[in-house]
Amino acid sequence: MRMSVELDVFVGNTTIMDEEVYQFWLDGYTVNDAVKVRMEGGVLEECEASAEVLHSDTMDQYRTFQMCERLLHSPAKLANQLLFQIPPHRQAMLIERFSAMSCSSSLLLPLCSYVTNLSVCPSVCVSVSMRRYYAFDGVFVREVLGKKLSKGTKKDLDDVSAKTGVTLKSCRRQFDNFKRVFKVVEELKGPLVENIRQHFLLSDQLARNYAAIVFFANNRFETGKKKLHYLTFQDFAFCAGQLISYWTVGAVDNMVEDMDVDLEKQFLQDLKELKILITDKDLLDQHKSLVCTALRGKTKVFNEMETNFKNLSRGLVNIAVKLTNTKDVRDFFIDLVEKFIEPCRSDKWTAGDMRLFLTHYTNSAHILDTFKHQVLWDRYMGVIKSCILKMYHD
Repeated sequence: MRMSVELDVFVGNTTIMDEEVYQFWLDGYTVNDAVKVRMEGGVLEECEASAEVLHSDTMDQYRTFQMCERLLHSPAKLANQLLFQIPPHRQAMLIERFSAMSCSSSLLLPLCSYVTNLSVCPSVCVSVSMRRYYAFDGVFVREVLGKKLSKGTKKDLDDVSAKTGVTLKSCRRQFDNFKRVFKVVEELKGPLVENIRQHFLLSDQLARNYAAIVFFANNRFETGKKKLHYLTFQDFAFCAGQLISYWTVGAVDNMVEDMDVDLEKQFLQDLKELKILITDKDLLDQHKSLVCTALRGKTKVFNEMETNFKNLSRGLVNIAVKLTNTKDVRDFFIDLVEKFIEPCRSDKWTAGDMRLFLTHYTNSAHILDTFKHQVLWDRYMGVIKSCILKMYHD
């Protein structure tokens, strides 16, 4: 009895990688779903291919991506491996980098060449927003930011997927990337952002975003409370950058372990000295007088600023004083919102009002004769001011 077997064979030297199909694979599309989207995009008409060929092409590339995935866990190894002949620009594409403008002819050339003996499809330039292996969804990272990167958190990804609309496969990839980066860099000496950039070959901006994720996971900052829902990942990432640059061990010693991950304990302990600004009545009154004199006539909410000065000042100083407590460190962003941002918002301060107040509030402390903690004050208020201004929006 004779049996017939159909076999699809792709032969070549350079590994074929279609950026569009790669995006489908990253996003957790099945092969059939990816084929459907490609067909709806008009690839069959453009390249004169059959549905069977398109399906085989898509499946073949999915297999390639799956085999390459282990290399993407250690991107530095990608350039030295011999199994796949991947040009440097394609290696960069797999990890992160991409061009905002791409031509459909370049995306579809592998399939078209297979069908039409290397004939080139008509060039049609389109704007694309390609995802890469270490890219992540803002809505996803916002849901897991500050949580422990553990198996327990990973078990909840089904709910996160349903809530955010990000496929479960993509959620798992992104979560595993966060955990992988955390484990690699947590014990390294040197700047956190630079370590991430070098070990995972990421752009400076993406490396900074991963540094923020690592920093939040290590310190377990609370980000899930309802009153913090209005804040985006980029809001938190900016604040993480400020905290890393000025409040961590690395701010004073750039070659220690965990330099950019742990807040400097001695600095947090020293912040208790700032309490004199609110416990010394004469100093508090003098500070208020200096600030209000500088603000008078410069804002429509001057009366509110003058009336609430002492409460606002107590709020800011008390945040500093309590940062030696682990729970208060975790509640840092809640405290900023509750003790300062919400009262100012209820009095209808503008962003300009906020900047004006914080500038004079910080600078006026330098004029206080009996206040001897100027360097400590500037280190603290520099970060507080930057974070509040970033967080003060609807």
